Amino acid sequence: MSRPFSPRSSGFSGSFVRVNGKIRAREVRVVGDDGKQLGVLALGEAINLARSHGVDLVEIAPNATPPVCRLVDFGKYRYEQSKKEKEAKKHHHANKVKEIQLSPSISPHDFGVKLSHGIDFLCDEMKVKLALRFRGREMAHQEIGFQVVKKFIQALALYGHPDAEPKLIGRGIHVMLSPLPRNKRAKNPNQSGDGVPSAGASSENGDDSAKRETKPQNSTIVPTNAAEQQSPGFANNPFTQLDAKLGDG
Repeated sequence: MSRPFSPRSSGFSGSFVRVNGKIRAREVRVVGDDGKQLGVLALGEAINLARSHGVDLVEIAPNATPPVCRLVDFGKYRYEQSKKEKEAKKHHHANKVKEIQLSPSISPHDFGVKLSHGIDFLCDEMKVKLALRFRGREMAHQEIGFQVVKKFIQALALYGHPDAEPKLIGRGIHVMLSPLPRNKRAKNPNQSGDGVPSAGASSENGDDSAKRETKPQNSTIVPTNAAEQQSPGFANNPFTQLDAKLGDG
């Protein structure tokens, strides 16, 4: 038994779009390239009308009764649809939600790491779901948990704002943060890739690195002791003071 040929994919958005003779309906509702309704025509008449205008008959609403077809160049139609999909994808990631979990006894280092992640998420147009969970007897000190959450929200005030006040749900505190508009949002301090959230710390590190770079690498100074001769790569040789003490003794 011979099988019918599988329809060729148009290569557009992963779905098959019927064009011209591939349309199966007997009658179609035709829309001109300018968006005007041309009425319901037989499929043959619609195809001849498209050919007379030098365009294609593209099925844009196959589930309608009768199906809706448009007089348009198929290449132009694919370009328009791909452009719309790209615009939709730009705003699609704004609906993504990233969760950050805290604890009442979180350490300053972990707090800073999670804060850096929250800044990255908000600067990428993502929402942040902040969750703090109490364990065991920590429920007796809920005020500490609220203090941690409010401190985290205040640290992100330049990048996002809470949709509502933090609420106690079950054994945890939950709040949703939304990114600020780009024109009102501070720049991401982690864009340089150094992972340092504060600009002051990065500037201090940059000054130290600049000082180290200005120091000559190949010095012509002759080492005065064996320790410096063994490890000339150290800027501050830890063995120098040890040899001096032994010499004084």
